[in-house]
Amino acid sequence: MHELVGALRSYAWGSRTALARLCGRPVPSAHPEAELWFGAHPADPAHVKTAIGTTSLLEFVAANPHRELGSAAPEFGGKLPFLLKILAAEEPLSLQAHPSATQARAGFERENRARVPLDSPMRNYRDENHKPELVVALDRFEALAGFREPHRTVELFRALEVPELASYTEMLASQPDSAGLRTLFTTWITLPQPVLATLLPAVLDGCVRYLSGKGKRAFTLEARTALELAEAYPGDAGVLAALLLNRVTLEPGQGLFLDAGNLHAYLRGLGVEIMANSDNVLRGGLTPKHVDVPELLRVLDFEPIDLPIVLPEPAGDGSVRYRTPAPEFALRRFDLIEGSGQVPLTSAGPGIVLCTAGTVRLLQDGTELLVGRGAAAWISAADSDIRAQAVDGPAQVFCACLGAGN
Repeated sequence: MHELVGALRSYAWGSRTALARLCGRPVPSAHPEAELWFGAHPADPAHVKTAIGTTSLLEFVAANPHRELGSAAPEFGGKLPFLLKILAAEEPLSLQAHPSATQARAGFERENRARVPLDSPMRNYRDENHKPELVVALDRFEALAGFREPHRTVELFRALEVPELASYTEMLASQPDSAGLRTLFTTWITLPQPVLATLLPAVLDGCVRYLSGKGKRAFTLEARTALELAEAYPGDAGVLAALLLNRVTLEPGQGLFLDAGNLHAYLRGLGVEIMANSDNVLRGGLTPKHVDVPELLRVLDFEPIDLPIVLPEPAGDGSVRYRTPAPEFALRRFDLIEGSGQVPLTSAGPGIVLCTAGTVRLLQDGTELLVGRGAAAWISAADSDIRAQAVDGPAQVFCACLGAGN
């Protein structure tokens, strides 16, 4: 086991307080801090501290994939198949979806043939991998995720009482299924600017009127979110598209799983995120970055979904697990109490142990490693019998490892 130093990523939507506070650094930070990467992604790998120096986790695994990844090395091409992050969103992220494995391979090869540079801002596919992802809330976490059941969306539109919205309401009401959602979403995301300039303000005025009404309002969160998004991204068609999505609030400890094709946008909050080791993102709005509507439409899944919340399940070893179908990763959480003794970290390696509260002591074969809040450790497949112990109060750790069947 080795200390793992995360790679800090700064984006405009990040927080100047959340990551700094978590990691025990001065608040506020000099720049918005959005993500802390613990993984072996070529764009920004974490670094492993060893007795002879520091090296990137990417190079560390590549030097001896069998030792670090064990029997799973051939299946994943000798590479760590997941990326673990801490994500801190102060402002909304872009409206986006991720491709399936087949779509990612085809898109990557297509852009390679077109000789689009890997670092080009116009590039959609930076690798050939899909990107299923799971985020677990560390504090209250707000998001948009997946298309809402169409009948419910029709109820929302009618509740807003916007005459300019009537034809679009009937468009969905007459075909309340995935095909109807595709038609309406495509219509809105490609609206001519003069039409958008009339429709969007009318919808926003409807949201204001709705929120100012008396009595309990069934769509308060949806209306407020539309107004917040419009303030951050004025004139963006993605504000209309956001009205089609499930509005999700995660309480600490709850998770949200997103598979290929699920349109989503994280709005605000602090969470632990784990995903397949990919950086492929198709954006549909709410961003100054590259938006490729035809390619987004190619990968989107318009089938309505229920709220895709993942609740922790007792795993029988003192941890809770977050069950997903992803073969690349699995995530468990241990809540440790000082004085309760050493807790074995079942299936710890190959993987990453991330501390999100307190301080934990990791022990193995007479050696120990202290891991504080916001810090992590790399556990290779060759490491066995890793145990954890809370130090100076309660502690919380997340263990990221390979998914089911590995």
